[in-house]
Amino acid sequence: MLELAKLNLCGFTKETNIKRIQMIARIWHGRTRIEDYDAYTDFLKNVAIPDYQKTQGFISLKFLRQISNNEGHFNLITFWENLEVIKNFAGQDFDKAKYYPEDNKFLLEFEEKVQHHEVFAS
Repeated sequence: MLELAKLNLCGFTKETNIKRIQMIARIWHGRTRIEDYDAYTDFLKNVAIPDYQKTQGFISLKFLRQISNNEGHFNLITFWENLEVIKNFAGQDFDKAKYYPEDNKFLLEFEEKVQHHEVFAS
């Protein structure tokens, strides 16, 4: 878990330009039956992604999917300004995964925690 006090304003220098990045990546994983793979993708596009996008402090996301071992696997990487704005989306226990009621129709399990990483270059 990242601690708020340990987060810095990160930066790097390339040639004469200085690029400063302050961003947190939040990573979640979920699994579906292969039969629900496309339907869950549609749900994510129509419900989950717009929900993320309307949250103050949200920067962007990458939704990844693959079929492996006859299951659909989904990895979501969201990018946020800082941990405080993640709390606006996920609640005070920001390490806890956020689920929608519709997830009950699709997901094989509900992973309890997500991961947070400091983005130091992009």
